[in-house]
Amino acid sequence: MATKHEIILQYIESLPVGDKISVRRIAKELEVSEGTAYRAIKEAENQRYVSTIERVGTIRIEKKKKENIDRLTFAEVVNIVDGQVLGGKSGLHKTLTKFVIGAMQLEDMMRYTDAGSLLIVGNRTKAHFTALKAGAAVLITGGFEASESSKKVADELDLPIISTSYDTFTVATMINRAIYDQLIKKEILFIEDIYVPYQETDFLRVNDEVKAYHEKNVQTKHAGFPVIDAHQKIVGIVTARDVIGKDHSESIEKVMTKNPITVTMKTSVATAGHRMIWEGIDLMPVINDYGILEGVISRQDVLKALQLAQRQPQQGETIDDIVKSQMKVLQEDDVAVEFTVTPQMTNQFGAISYGAFTTLLAEVGNYVLKIRKRGDSVAENMTIYFIKPVQMDSVLTVRPNILDMSRKFVKMEFDVFVGNTLVGKAMMMFQLLER
Repeated sequence: MATKHEIILQYIESLPVGDKISVRRIAKELEVSEGTAYRAIKEAENQRYVSTIERVGTIRIEKKKKENIDRLTFAEVVNIVDGQVLGGKSGLHKTLTKFVIGAMQLEDMMRYTDAGSLLIVGNRTKAHFTALKAGAAVLITGGFEASESSKKVADELDLPIISTSYDTFTVATMINRAIYDQLIKKEILFIEDIYVPYQETDFLRVNDEVKAYHEKNVQTKHAGFPVIDAHQKIVGIVTARDVIGKDHSESIEKVMTKNPITVTMKTSVATAGHRMIWEGIDLMPVINDYGILEGVISRQDVLKALQLAQRQPQQGETIDDIVKSQMKVLQEDDVAVEFTVTPQMTNQFGAISYGAFTTLLAEVGNYVLKIRKRGDSVAENMTIYFIKPVQMDSVLTVRPNILDMSRKFVKMEFDVFVGNTLVGKAMMMFQLLER
């Protein structure tokens, strides 16, 4: 049976895109408290199918698919630039295909401005009106107003006119940064991208007998199953180890592992894989905030997804990507890696940052384990004995040394030099991600 919170979320998701949503409206229509309605609206905002805009309210927007997450809605643009909506509020849910800087003659500007565009321009009334007629939204910089005729057209065509106090260059930078961040998010795999949904999940109920486990095992060839109660809530997990030697009439509730390790839709695949290897488990239930089973994820699914992700081209460059791009292997046998400290890798004093230093060592360690055919690994913990300030544009040489290696763990020591001077020394423990 669905909870009030889930019923509200389902109701919000069923509303037409562009609809305005309020706590009072939800509370009245679904006969719930305003507190319950408020919490559900905030959850809908986290799930990215509503957006709250200052002085406008909360509107239903189209939930983005993974393939078009890099496209911003006009509602998101308003929040990014701390804007004020002057007209066309009913079009805030629409997505923009590109933005155009209006720093040219009107005729030239219109050659690049078409339907779905966002024209970023200052106090140029004719440009505002012409862009709207061409099917583009308008972002006015410098805090200027729009004419009444432009506002009227915006309302008629459902195309937002937004005003911001920032200048054109700052606004373009802010929007570009937001798109860039979206590209990075697009590359990160979450459980929601690869899980097996509830409708396709094989599970047992708490009042089943061990006999039911064996029947499921023969039917599906799976070795483990989540266990749920009458309300679809996860209460345990049962595997072959749990039923060995047990009578077929024994209750599943008595043999199952209670309080199993679970994940949610927003858990990253990398986190789930790390946890599965660390805990030595092959199956994890996927639940929502109320413990309701939404599906399962297997270790094989996780590892397959991670291997696929490594082969995908990166569109948004993270700190890890920048570090990797600066690494240069000097020699393969007795490994030594050269690294140039770029401005992005420094702290406020112009020296290599602690984060960049640890990322560098982790990447070097992962590289060493891969060339030794030990597969993928995760840095488990690190001890930095010392690190001296290393200035921008310095060239570091990292020399790793494996101290101990077992089936699951590797202990590695690192010496870091600038020229012949030792500037850092650390030890790191890696956990090997094996099938």
